[in-house]
Amino acid sequence: MTEAAPRIGFFERYLTAWVALCIVVGTGLGHFFPATFARLGAMEVAQVNLPVAALVWMMIIPMLLKVDFGAMKTVGRHWRGIGVTLFINWAVKPFSMALLGWFFLRHVFADSLPAGQIDSYMAGLILLAAAPCTAMVFVWSNLCRGDANFTLGQVALNDAIMVVAFAPLVALLLGLSAITVPWNTLMISVGLYIIVPVAIAVVMRRWLMRRGGEQGLEHMLRKLGPYSLGALLLTLVLLFGFQGKQILAQPMVIAILAVPILIQVYFNSGLAYLLNRRLGVAHSVAGPSALIGASNFFELAVATAVGLFGIHSGAALATVVGVLIEVPVMLSVVAIVNRSRAWYCTGASHVSEVN
Repeated sequence: MTEAAPRIGFFERYLTAWVALCIVVGTGLGHFFPATFARLGAMEVAQVNLPVAALVWMMIIPMLLKVDFGAMKTVGRHWRGIGVTLFINWAVKPFSMALLGWFFLRHVFADSLPAGQIDSYMAGLILLAAAPCTAMVFVWSNLCRGDANFTLGQVALNDAIMVVAFAPLVALLLGLSAITVPWNTLMISVGLYIIVPVAIAVVMRRWLMRRGGEQGLEHMLRKLGPYSLGALLLTLVLLFGFQGKQILAQPMVIAILAVPILIQVYFNSGLAYLLNRRLGVAHSVAGPSALIGASNFFELAVATAVGLFGIHSGAALATVVGVLIEVPVMLSVVAIVNRSRAWYCTGASHVSEVN
């Protein structure tokens, strides 16, 4: 049976326009009020910006309230979707980014970039692609009506793999004998974006279920919805505000770096989506699988780039471009996933999977 589409609110209906407005406003504010955004940007611990972290909490805690933690043990039934996501994240995405970076930075746009920075730009792109996203995927999953239990289970599994695989994978692709992983950034990010929000969501969900049952939970989710979306848009203003002067100072370099990032996002999300469809995976799993497969853990990428190459390096700039692109481009992938739901379900119906 086809799931009825939920009523789309005013903000959701015109989300593309709001995103575009926030990008313009954020860039403009960052250019005209650099000192204010510099102070906000300096409020960080181990490259994790605290104002952005607070906004991420506002976004993801309502999504985590939807997780039935008692049913997490059954997430293994979605082994096809899990397998596809792991394949994309660890066997495809880092290598496809290395190939795209080599093609565009060393060949297509080589004459338009400072020759001394091309290796550094390449390193930044690889760092960006080598770590799957931790926090924002809960937002993308919610927007495409993804399975919340699958999303949490997949993110937790990726985080566990990242602890052992990130350093050797990056060292291999960058040709380094070893790299220094910013463990403080990794651990603080996992704590801030996974452990603490999950703990809050568990307590809140149990309290809401005791007081009002499913109806009380749904009522709270409807009340929190506008705040969650507002936090998403304000995050955009902050991210573009932090880099407002840099965007306007070197737009050509940023546009060139955006090309391989954009292509790899669409390529990896599309490949994950098609593989899930081929395997008959439910759309509620395939959507988050595609989005997790394409998004990046930009806090870890930025921290590693700064640690290895310095804050003013091309690598740091490349990871920052990934930060700027993350929200608008992933929203476009969400839109594609939502609009193709009927097409997807028609092709995936030949394989039986528990929903």
